[in-house]
Amino acid sequence: MAAGEEQSREYLRRHRLPELLQRLGALLLFHRPERPREFLIQVLERVRAGRRAEGEFPFLMDEANVDAMFSLLDVLGQGFIRPAQYREALKTLGLSTEDLELADDVKITRRVFKKGMRKKMLESWSVY
Repeated sequence: MAAGEEQSREYLRRHRLPELLQRLGALLLFHRPERPREFLIQVLERVRAGRRAEGEFPFLMDEANVDAMFSLLDVLGQGFIRPAQYREALKTLGLSTEDLELADDVKITRRVFKKGMRKKMLESWSVY
């Protein structure tokens, strides 16, 4: 691999640009704004404000979406899901599962799921 290419890859990795671009693309596709450039500027301004604790980070999914996702995973209506389902939900949204330490027999309730998803979504933006 050429030195320039390696430096470029390191730059992208260090600044987490592929992840940022993926999140921005996902927000664009979810919201489909009439003015995508203005929308992206607003999202990046919200990220900046969130980092300074002056506002909320942008979320791909609102509370109703997270509720719906839990309902889809809890097909039997038991009021809980398993850790493997929780991990897959996080991965599907491009969120980290690295620090999850859940035993396989843990039951994850809707409240725990929603709280965990919100935390992971916040963490995903806080690195930029």
